[in-house]
Amino acid sequence: MTACAIETAPEGGAVRRPGFTIAADGSYAARLAGEGEARFPERWTLGGPEPYAVPLPADQPEEPGTEVLPLADGRVLIHREAAGRHLFSLLYPTGPATGELPLGAIEFGPDQGTLTLLPPAPGGSRAYALAVGPHTTALWLVAGGAFGPEHVAQVPGRCAGGVWLDRTGRMLALDRASRDGEVVKSVAVDLERGGEVTPLLQIAERSDDRLLLADPDSGLLLIRSDAPGEDRLGWGVLGSTRPVRFPDSLRVGDCTVTPFAAQPGQVLTPESCAVAVRIDRAPGAGGPAYGSWVGVWRPSDRRLHQLAAPDGWLTGSGLWTREGVLRLPFATREVPCGVAAVCVPADDDPAAGDGTAPRTAADAGVRDGASQDAEAPAADADRPAPDTRTDDTAPTGTTPPTGPAAPAAVAPAPDTSVPAASDPNAPDASFPRKPVPLQQAPLHRTSLTGRLHRIGPRATRPRPDAATPTVSPARPPTKTTPPAPPTGPAATPSVPSGVPLLSAPVSAHAAAPAMVRMTMPVVVPVPGAGPAGGT
Repeated sequence: MTACAIETAPEGGAVRRPGFTIAADGSYAARLAGEGEARFPERWTLGGPEPYAVPLPADQPEEPGTEVLPLADGRVLIHREAAGRHLFSLLYPTGPATGELPLGAIEFGPDQGTLTLLPPAPGGSRAYALAVGPHTTALWLVAGGAFGPEHVAQVPGRCAGGVWLDRTGRMLALDRASRDGEVVKSVAVDLERGGEVTPLLQIAERSDDRLLLADPDSGLLLIRSDAPGEDRLGWGVLGSTRPVRFPDSLRVGDCTVTPFAAQPGQVLTPESCAVAVRIDRAPGAGGPAYGSWVGVWRPSDRRLHQLAAPDGWLTGSGLWTREGVLRLPFATREVPCGVAAVCVPADDDPAAGDGTAPRTAADAGVRDGASQDAEAPAADADRPAPDTRTDDTAPTGTTPPTGPAAPAAVAPAPDTSVPAASDPNAPDASFPRKPVPLQQAPLHRTSLTGRLHRIGPRATRPRPDAATPTVSPARPPTKTTPPAPPTGPAATPSVPSGVPLLSAPVSAHAAAPAMVRMTMPVVVPVPGAGPAGGT
C-alpha cells in the first residue's frame, strides 16, 4: 500500500503532517488521542478484518507537540521534547500497561532550529528525523539503528517536506530553500552515498517547485509549483521526458487541493494511478461550502470526483489498496475506531457518472468499524454540499467563473480516436511486466519533456460490435503416434477480419483537456550504481 502523510500549509509554503500517521505497509497507524491536556498515544491496527485501537498511555499526559510514528512490527515510535533535548522511545502494549524502550536523545535546542520526524520509511523497520538549522539540515536515523540515534547525512541549506522515491528507503526527496530564501526546489538525497544531493525539480529558474507525493510503482509525481503564474497542482512521471502538466481539473474554485495517498501496484502505468486529495476551503474564502472533503483523481480522467468525507474523518489521512479501494479512517463517539472504504470507479466505467455530483462515503462503498451493520453517516446537514464544479473546460491561464451565475460544467467530449494497429511481434500482454528499479531508470540529466517509454503494448478490450474469436482447446499429448491434424473448415476458428487481438491504445495525453504545459525542462537525475552492498 502507498500512503503519503504530508500536506502543504496555506501560509509560507511550509510542509507538515497530520496527527494520524499510517505505516509504510498500511498495517498500523498511530496518533495522539484525547482532548486538551489529557493526550496519550494510540495505535490502530488496520491490517486485520476489523480496525481496532489500543491506547498506549504513559505515566503522564503527552505534550501537544509530541509526535508518534508506527512501525511495521506494531511498536510505536514517540518523539518528545524537553529542555532542548529530543527524546525517542518505542512504545508497545504489555497487557494492561504500556512498555517503553528508550532509544536515546539528540541535543538540538530551539535556538538551533527545529527537529521533526519524517514520513514512515519503506520497509517499516526504520524511522528518520530532520533537524533544520540556520544554514544546513541534518538527517538522523532515530529508530532501526544499532546504537540509538545515528547521524546519516548533512544537507546544505534549509530543507522541509520529505517524500520517499523508492521501495528500499534509499532515495529521499526534500524541498530545499535557496540561500536568499526566495526560491524552493526539490532535491534528491541518496542515503547510501552519505547524503549525496542532486537536483530533482526545476521547472523555471525562479519558481517554487515542491514535491508533494510520489508513487514508486508507477513513477507518478504530484508537484506544487508557481511556474504557471500562480500556485498550481501538477503531475509528472519520474524518469520520463514529458513536461509537467497542470490540469484544470485539479483547480477547485477558492479551495486548496492537497494529495495524500496514491494507489499502489500500477506498475509503469501512471495514467491509471488513482490519487486521493484533500480539498479545503476556509469559511471566509467564499463559495457555497467550507471545511474539508475528499477528492479522487486519475491522470487519465479529465475530472475530479468529489466525495463528502465521513463524520469524524481524521483529516488528511487515508490509504489505497491495490484493488483501488480508498480507506478513510474516522473516529466518533459512537465509533472510536473506524475505516470507511470508498470504491471510486474509473472514468471509463459507466458507474462513474459525470463526476459533477458529490457522493457520500455511504454511496461510494462500505464502512468498517465497531458496528458492521451501522450505516455510513450522511453529509453534514448544517453545511452545504461541496462545490462540485470541475474546471477542465476553463481556458488556460484564466480564472474559472464562480458565484451563482457560473455556468454548469461541461463534460469533455468522448475520445473518438482510433486505436493503433496491433503489432504481430508484440509480446503477450498477459505476461506481467517487470518493474524497472529507480536506480536503473534513465533519470540522469534528463527532464520531463519527452515520452513515457512502456515495456510492451497494453491489451485492450475488443469493441462491443466485434465478435470475439474462439479457439478450440488443444488435445493432450500421448505416448502413441499423434493423430493427423484435422482438416476442413471446422479446423479453423472463426475470427472476423479486421479485429485486432492485441492493440496499443492511444495515449490519454493525446485527448487531454486544455492545460498549462511548461516547456522548461525538469531535471530528474539519479545517482549511478552504488558501492558494493547497495541497492
